Amino acid sequence: MKTNTAIIGLAIAFVCTNTRAVYSCPDSAKQAFSSTASVPEVVAHLVGVMDTSNQAQTNPKISSVRMTTCQVRVTDMQPSAVFLYQEQALSEKLSQPYRQRFLRISAVKNSKLVESAGFKPPKPESWVGLCNQPEAKRLVSSNDLGKTECSVFLQKEGNNYVGETQPGGCPTNFKGAVKITNHITLHANGMETWDRGYDAQGNIIWGAKQEPYQYLWVNSAQLSK
Repeated sequence: MKTNTAIIGLAIAFVCTNTRAVYSCPDSAKQAFSSTASVPEVVAHLVGVMDTSNQAQTNPKISSVRMTTCQVRVTDMQPSAVFLYQEQALSEKLSQPYRQRFLRISAVKNSKLVESAGFKPPKPESWVGLCNQPEAKRLVSSNDLGKTECSVFLQKEGNNYVGETQPGGCPTNFKGAVKITNHITLHANGMETWDRGYDAQGNIIWGAKQEPYQYLWVNSAQLSK
């Protein structure tokens, strides 16, 4: 088994409908987003299924990883942000995700930035395969979210959204690292991410080195295989 699995540091509610070409929300949602149009655009860049299978075929150091993201509704919170659930798993072990997060996508006040804040759920096993459930059943409470771990701050550049983790990175205890950093580009075909883990001396001990992890959208025909 390859050990260099891609661990994205994305930290990406109105119930809206998303396709690759169209993103639509109820009128109330559109009004709330009228001054923060970037939020639904970022959500549209994240919701769906993408993987690194193409990159893994050309680079033996990269594992084939699938990332699945869907919208959820936090039942006991005011809809001032969009909440997502995201899980990552090796393509041959989709029922055993190695990373699960809830994401809060919100506009940063008095700036052009969008914050994607990541929450680590205290009971991740309860949410495996959540995105396979109908939208109406993807309901969580604020207690289910867990604690915030890390944020990525995104800004629109042309047709893409580009961003990175907060200054100094984010604390972690994953695979011997004490800090993680990430630089992310969301584009029409998927996402590129330079997530890296550092030891106490500031040395990179895992993560992207010579090239970013390249996640591309998985179409419905591929999902049905």
